[in-house]
Amino acid sequence: MKDTLNNAKDKMEKTLKVLASDFAAIRAGRANPAVLDRITVDYYGTQTPINQMAAISVQDARVLVIQPWDKSSLKAIEKAIQASDLGINPQNDGAVIRLTFPQLSEERRKDLSKDIRKLGEDSKVAVRSIRRDANEKIKTMKKNGDITEDDVKLFDKDIQKLTDKYIALVDEQVAVKEKEILSV
Repeated sequence: MKDTLNNAKDKMEKTLKVLASDFAAIRAGRANPAVLDRITVDYYGTQTPINQMAAISVQDARVLVIQPWDKSSLKAIEKAIQASDLGINPQNDGAVIRLTFPQLSEERRKDLSKDIRKLGEDSKVAVRSIRRDANEKIKTMKKNGDITEDDVKLFDKDIQKLTDKYIALVDEQVAVKEKEILSV
């Protein structure tokens, strides 16, 4: 029974981490190297993440500088950024690539806020699904005679507390990210 609860907790923790990485990839009008995490470059026939090919630094609040270790990969990095859904046109000066993040419009902020809430809702659904799976596992254990009815009731309370805790954490992350987007 403890294993089932710990397994559910681990899965809920992973759901929270996925949400955090999804939020990091949302462009908030500020230069943030995490927006490049999902972009890969065809580097000698292998899809390679940009952060494994170059030093990425924040020059100022709205400019990211990408300095590849291999200068011959500049064009490939530039092409990968243009092909991505980032929506920023890279400026290549022959040594580094600069990404200038434009100021977000009010309409774009509202759209991003909706996306954030949707990601949060998806995470809550995942947490509830983990709870349902754990409850089914416990019911199967009771049916097989491995645990008593009292154990099932105790487990139900524990898994519900855990679910409530992680749903509150998701709501907290959503609120923080929304505030960040709307206050830029």
